Amino acid sequence: MSEKLKAVAYCRYSSHLQREESIKAQLRAIQKYADDNGYILLDSYIDEAQSAKTDDRISFQQLMSDIKSGNIKIDAVVVHKGDRFARNRYDAAIYKNFLKQHHIRLLSVTENLHDNPESVILESVLEGMAEYYSLNLQREVRKGLKENALGARTTGGTPPLGYDVDKSTQKLIINESEAEAVKMIFGMYLDGFGYSEIINELNANGYKTKRGQVFGKNSINSILHNLKYTGVYTYNLVAPKYKSSGKPIRYGKADNEDMIRIDGAVPQIISKEDFEAVQTKMRERQHKAGRYNAKANYLLSGKIFCGECGSPYSGNKRKASSTHPEYISYRCSKQNGKKKCNNKEIRKELVEDMVLNKLSDIIFDNNIIPKILDNVNEFIVDKESSVKLSKINAENRLKELSKQIDNLVDVIANTGSKAIME
Repeated sequence: MSEKLKAVAYCRYSSHLQREESIKAQLRAIQKYADDNGYILLDSYIDEAQSAKTDDRISFQQLMSDIKSGNIKIDAVVVHKGDRFARNRYDAAIYKNFLKQHHIRLLSVTENLHDNPESVILESVLEGMAEYYSLNLQREVRKGLKENALGARTTGGTPPLGYDVDKSTQKLIINESEAEAVKMIFGMYLDGFGYSEIINELNANGYKTKRGQVFGKNSINSILHNLKYTGVYTYNLVAPKYKSSGKPIRYGKADNEDMIRIDGAVPQIISKEDFEAVQTKMRERQHKAGRYNAKANYLLSGKIFCGECGSPYSGNKRKASSTHPEYISYRCSKQNGKKKCNNKEIRKELVEDMVLNKLSDIIFDNNIIPKILDNVNEFIVDKESSVKLSKINAENRLKELSKQIDNLVDVIANTGSKAIME
């Protein structure tokens, strides 16, 4: 009796809406196919909720790696249907050729393909149909998203900090507690504070990102650039660029006809004037030698303002040369801008010593100390009020979430739906 051929199964389903039973059905069909055609099924490789339009699938890549390294010695890979293996003709050709180089056949349970010329044509047609289905599905999904965008409705994903999604209208509504954090970020940036100082203040007030994490510089930068805070609904401001294989490699600006901007379609949190002022300040900071580029600790950065134009003074450092010593100073942030300010820079040591000496005189004056204590107490009361408001907002949000959880538990209890439980 001849020795049986060895094979492995590859199974996949593409959506979270599909269920585990889909994999079980594929495995049953593959096992029967192997038994009927003289194969021993050694193992199975399974990708759950993974699309075949890309080869970036964990178990799929593990299978290819095991074949390449020789960890498995097989004669065939068995799939339930060809589109489980790949829906992209480029990937299909690459990996089928890879299998052939290792003398391994790709077998389909539902598509009876052999090595004759007719099968080559049929296989090509089936792959083309699978790719057409995938691309057509993408097009229909994009069309649906664009229709939502034209109605200023959410297109999925997490809403920006400061907003929630109204379930009945699918439009953005203001989350009052988070909106306070957004206002704090814009306000502090306009007052000349840097990202690190803003992050420290947010953490001190107990604020988190929309995903419940601590703020980082990237999240602050993203918030400061988000037009939605001015009441403008935006969609598809950037578009993916693709390789010839269809894989996205980077993002660039979308064509004008693909972009959607609807003024007044989102509840406004930040005024357009403040938003534009922030954008101007961010551009200025990119082109100046400020506190982040200078290797010195500027105690008064963001606290000194120009008497001519009102812009904040920032740290500046000029390297020593053969004719001039190193010069560290504060200067107007508009000195290098398009509209240059001619106000003079001030030597760092001079202004810091002057301010610190003046503070020392004020703080340790017996007549002033009671006033300072009053101010401190007033500050503490304001902080407590802010914390109480945040606590009330958090408690209200917690009640909403608890109600949603109770409703979901009731639905599960009444319907016994496995899909909802998952």
